[in-house]
Formats: sequence, structure tokens, C-alpha cells
Amino acid sequence: MTQPSQGVRRSYGVKAAPYGFLLPAAVLFALFFALPIGYAVRLSFHKVEIKGLGLGKGARNEVWAGLENYTSALTDPEFLHSALRVLGYGAVVVPVMLGLALLFALLLDSERVRARSFARLAIFLPYAVPGVIAALLWGFLYLPDVSPFLYLLDAFGLPRPDLMDGGALYLAMSNIAIWGGTGFNMIVIYTALRSLPAEVHEAARLDGCSELQIALRVKIPMVAPSLVLTFFFSIIATLQVFNEPMTLKPLTNGIPSGWSPLMKVYNDAFTGGNIHAASATAVVLALATFALSFALLRASNRRTTQGASR
Repeated sequence: MTQPSQGVRRSYGVKAAPYGFLLPAAVLFALFFALPIGYAVRLSFHKVEIKGLGLGKGARNEVWAGLENYTSALTDPEFLHSALRVLGYGAVVVPVMLGLALLFALLLDSERVRARSFARLAIFLPYAVPGVIAALLWGFLYLPDVSPFLYLLDAFGLPRPDLMDGGALYLAMSNIAIWGGTGFNMIVIYTALRSLPAEVHEAARLDGCSELQIALRVKIPMVAPSLVLTFFFSIIATLQVFNEPMTLKPLTNGIPSGWSPLMKVYNDAFTGGNIHAASATAVVLALATFALSFALLRASNRRTTQGASR
């Protein structure tokens, strides 16, 4: 009777072991991800009702608002303008950053490259710099009074552009994101390239393909899943841009407090004190990010399936 009971306990322990290992991650996920999201959703459906002058106990009460905060967020011109700014910012950042990452990965994967380890580290190193520090460094390089680049332009009698206002501001902030994010995407693509079978490259060379033809016809199609992955990461990071404009804002008058959607959320919550409207805007932004990512992923899967069937 003792042996069967011990066997049952051992079997139960083996089955319960995976759940025990998952428990810490599940608790952290619930505390720091699921609960904050649920609380933000709850706040987005409420508002503060003020009675009289708003002074004294009971003068400010949280009441049900329904979809009022969402309606205000979707019809707010400042939010719509911030979304358009981010789209313009992403139209510059994403293609340039991924194009450079793919180019560097292909160059590092070439057999003719020298000092591969140093080059890989030099390209990846800007990603290790925190976003706020990177924005500050580039911000001071953009300032006319302290920038050595603008000083050299003055020394040669050349006109110096104002990189902190107007359309040039998009390029200035895009440069910071490209400088910091290219290395990470390059590592992802380069890792995928290094995992390709060497026989594929050798067969292409025996067929008379040049290095450029191998890159265009063999390597790039085979690392397409990595390109899709980096594209998704870049889109999500673009929609959530916050560090660059928030850090550069004190250095120029060309960046409004609601330049990006996340800056508007921050401004509404901590400057305007309207945490309910900020929560609704954050939920709208999260849903837009999820919908866009889902649509792109589905389109990519459909294209991959069609290519495999052919």
C-alpha cells in the first residue's frame, strides 16, 4: 500500500513541477502587467465629478463616464496631430533603420570582411546607450551654440541648418532613433544569416552567382522571418516614441507638449491632472498598436503561406 501511494505522489509532483516553475513568472505578469492594464481600463470608463468649488470632503467624486473619455480622445485635434507626427517620424525611421541593419548584417556575413568582431561591436554599441542619454548627447550636438558641427560650418562660411525646429526636427529625432536601434536589428538579422546552411552559399557560388546575387536571391529571402520580426519591433517602438521628443523638448520651442501620443498621455495625466482621459488615450494607443501588429503579422503569414505553396 505504501509503494503505490509514493508512486502517485511522485507522479503528481512531476505533473505539478512545470506549474511551480511558471508560478513566479505568472505572479509577476499579473502584478506588473495584467493588473495595471485592468486598472487603466477601469479608469478610462470613469471621470471626476466636481461639486461646487471642489473643496471639502465629497466635493470630488469618481463617477461612471461610459465612452465619454474615448470619444474625447478620438476627436481631440492634439491627439490626431500627434498621431500624424508619429506616422511621419516612422516613415523615416523604420525603412532607413532596417535598411542599414540589413546592409550591415550582409556586410558582416561576407567572407571578405575584416575585423568582424570589432565592426559588430561598434555597430551594436549605440544600442547599449540609454535612450535619454543618447537624446541628450545628440541634442547638444544639434544646439547652435555648442555643436562642433555647426561651428565647422560657420568656419567654412556655409549656412547652418536649424535642426531643432520645423521639418528638420523630424530628421534630427529620426537620426537619434536610427543611431540607437540599428545595432539591435543588425544583430537579429546577422544571427539569422549565420544560421543559414553553408551548402546553400556554396551551391550558389558553383552556379556562378556573385556575392551581390547571393545576398539578393539567397540570403535575404531566407532571413525574411527575421526581417518581419525586426519590422514589428520597429513599428511598436515607433508608435511608443517618448524619450527623444521628451528629452529634446527643454532644448527647443519647436516640440509641443503633445508631440507624440505618449507625450500627450503623460501631459494629461501628470500635468493636466486628468488621469481618466490619459487612461483612455493610452488604451486607444494600445489597441491601435495591437491592431496594426496583428494585421501586419497576418499579412506576413499569408504571404509566407502562399510562397511555400508555390
